[in-house]
Amino acid sequence: MTRIVSLHAFVIMVLVCLSSAARAEESAAAEKHPSRNLAILLFDGVQIIDYTGPYEVFGHVYAFDQPIPFNIYTVAEHAGAITTAMGMSVNPKFSIEDAPRPDILIVPGGDVDAPLNSRKVMEWLTDTSRHAQIVMSVCNGAFILAKAGLLDGLEATTTANLTERLKAAAPHTRVNASVRFIDSGKIITTAGLSSGIDGSLHVIERLYGRGTAESAALAMEYNWDPNSAYARGALADKYIPNQFNIDSVARSWVPVSREGGIDHWQTQWSVTSSVSASDLLQHVEEAFSHSEYFPRAPHVSWQRLSETRSPQELRSAWRFSDEAGTPWDGRVSVQHVGGQADVYLVSVSVGKVPAAK
Repeated sequence: MTRIVSLHAFVIMVLVCLSSAARAEESAAAEKHPSRNLAILLFDGVQIIDYTGPYEVFGHVYAFDQPIPFNIYTVAEHAGAITTAMGMSVNPKFSIEDAPRPDILIVPGGDVDAPLNSRKVMEWLTDTSRHAQIVMSVCNGAFILAKAGLLDGLEATTTANLTERLKAAAPHTRVNASVRFIDSGKIITTAGLSSGIDGSLHVIERLYGRGTAESAALAMEYNWDPNSAYARGALADKYIPNQFNIDSVARSWVPVSREGGIDHWQTQWSVTSSVSASDLLQHVEEAFSHSEYFPRAPHVSWQRLSETRSPQELRSAWRFSDEAGTPWDGRVSVQHVGGQADVYLVSVSVGKVPAAK
């Protein structure tokens, strides 16, 4: 009986020792790789996926030697709920007055007027970024970093349709719209919306290795391709305006198809309008000539190919040069649909001119 009790006591002692050793090992690992504070700035009008995408990604990180690699929390200028883009109500965990100092700061985009015009937010951002290991913007959050002077002398990106505006807002920054994210060391900028997911996975890979980043992507069932060349800003649809001031000429303007790649693009709309096909064609041409995003090249000229290719269709063509001086051809077609006098199919296409052999 005595032997049985002694054996039982011995087993308990061994288990206690093993448990103590495990705790000591865990404590040593945590000391070696302490949990990083990761703050996400929130403000009224913040784009939902810009901050929830990174939040979700970093929340799926489980490093083998550390139970919680990131202490994730949200920060706003003031305590109390904020209203995001699309009307979601969110309660930030901290205000900038009481937030812990972050090792990593995420600056999302959306309606960025409030943070851009807040002296307190900009001062907090400047001070926080000085001590942070990594500062990452998502979408037009890059404008907030630009105002803080954090993009000066760096290469940066933003959401596709604000590229030209960022060039104006950050004249000392090399703006690149052809990538999903740009790693400049401490400062990382990502393109629009879902690009923040890829930027976050890149941060994880940088801090914990490719395998940990792949595990996080797999846990989210996200098809992560670190070598993906997809970037909205690189697609040829940047030479086709999204809006044509339709209220002045059309009762409806419904997209039928939008497809293409880097060197070509075609967009088609079903348009209901009381104006003539010729007037509608001229309206589309003028929209190109005055588009904010159309390249301001010195050789943008329009040339009508055919006033009446058929009784039901009008076409025009033009040639322009992109920012690098490469020539492109464009085509516009306006045709009646099914003999209906007020319904048209409007097709707009652009394509890079093949190099002469």
